[in-house]
Amino acid sequence: MALSTSPALRGPVLPALIATAGDSARQRFMEFFAAQIRNPNTRRAYARAVSGFLSWCDDHHIRHLPDITPLHVATWVEQENRRVSAPSVKQALAALKHIFDWLVTGQIIPTNPAASVRGPAHSVRVGKTPVLEAHEARALLDSIDISTSSGLRDRALIALMVFSFARIGAALSMRVEDVFIQNRRLWVRLNEKGGKQHAMPCHHTLEEYLHAYLDGTGLADTPKSWLFCTIKRGTKHFSQNRLEQPDAYAMVRRRAKAAGIKTAIGNHTFRATGVTTYLKNGGTLENAAAMANHSSTRTTQLYDRRRDDISLDEVERIRL
Repeated sequence: MALSTSPALRGPVLPALIATAGDSARQRFMEFFAAQIRNPNTRRAYARAVSGFLSWCDDHHIRHLPDITPLHVATWVEQENRRVSAPSVKQALAALKHIFDWLVTGQIIPTNPAASVRGPAHSVRVGKTPVLEAHEARALLDSIDISTSSGLRDRALIALMVFSFARIGAALSMRVEDVFIQNRRLWVRLNEKGGKQHAMPCHHTLEEYLHAYLDGTGLADTPKSWLFCTIKRGTKHFSQNRLEQPDAYAMVRRRAKAAGIKTAIGNHTFRATGVTTYLKNGGTLENAAAMANHSSTRTTQLYDRRRDDISLDEVERIRL
């Protein structure tokens, strides 16, 4: 299924089971992705999961939606569990439960075949996101050549994620006007997951980097522009297009390699690095949760990697 991820879902290629189910089923299926899921990342993930399952059904000669049973869903989940990680399987099952619920309430099918299927057990106490030591993060920021617009942009973006605990999606969704003065300090406004708006005062280092970026590139005069833009091909000037997450990921890996950092970092590394460094320096878990805009400290604990140092110290006690 090549579902478009735009709100309008232009030009989708529907799975065979949906395409042959009639106009009402096709319309209801499209409405699920267009109207029920606002987050584009979730929409893409759900589209992949539904596509995978419906293609599997087609391969196993299931030709009509009402013919899908809990046994079919459970068999597919079991096969997926051998192929991908438990969190991915749980997300895929959630996608099936949600879309079948939507089809039931739309009177397309009589019951939800995924409702009674249980996903794989999975419990996480510590996150898997690679985290940098404070000196590594400092070395990375210092290694960036800021004589170019792209260097100023990249340093500001990385610093924003470290010092404000911003998610990459929220950072790349910022406009220039989302950097503003309040109480004689620079603040940033982040539009986080679930439509939550979150404002944070800037660390003095982040304030310095943002001022250098905005003043040095002239973006300060264009408040409605994207804060982090791509560079026009063949030039050193910014385009009107915002930087996307894959572009940011490639930039981060490239900058880390140039700085001699061996850790396989990604966009989320800097959020976890900021939280861990804050806690190591005496910050409280409750304040870290508020700064990261987490509704529960249990989520923040996944970013707390202070125990990694303890584990390393203890391992070194094994002396032979």
